[in-house]
Amino acid sequence: MKSLFIQEKIKFTGEQLLSHWTYKNYDLLGDSIVVFAGPCEIEEQFMVALDHIKKKNTVYSENMLHFLVEHFELGLEKAILRQKLLVAIIKDKLNHRLGGDLLQRWGDDIYDEDAKLTVSTVAITPVSTKIHLGINISSKNTPVKTKGLEDYKIDPFDIGQVVMNQYILDMRRISERIAKSRYIE
Repeated sequence: MKSLFIQEKIKFTGEQLLSHWTYKNYDLLGDSIVVFAGPCEIEEQFMVALDHIKKKNTVYSENMLHFLVEHFELGLEKAILRQKLLVAIIKDKLNHRLGGDLLQRWGDDIYDEDAKLTVSTVAITPVSTKIHLGINISSKNTPVKTKGLEDYKIDPFDIGQVVMNQYILDMRRISERIAKSRYIE
């Protein structure tokens, strides 16, 4: 699995959910995870969740840490399970830095009581599945009650690198486990 921590600020609009976005823009061919920071304002044409579209929900953050994962498999259920793994990794790494079990996972997102830290979605393209998970860096001017990494004094670049490395390690361990398993007759 290829990875890249992109230093430039990028606004996440949802366009990044198109297949091969990381290959077209950063020459990463194949399964990949990229991390970058920047604002988030998802355009309706790229909204995946039908309930958000029906309710005309807006997704906005002045500054987020974005994780964008692409796997070249078409199983939506498998992609959703990978999304839950990524959420669990983030929750564990953040709680470790906070010295306790402060943050909780509700569905596909992470909360501190009723304050939301993340947005997350899974999309299927004609050739791949994509996961986007954004963690608020700033909690200012969001459409719902949020907290961000700044509120906890957590370095986004540090947590981004640690989470990316753990996800890659978990994907490698899963592949190794598959390769060393035998069937029972």
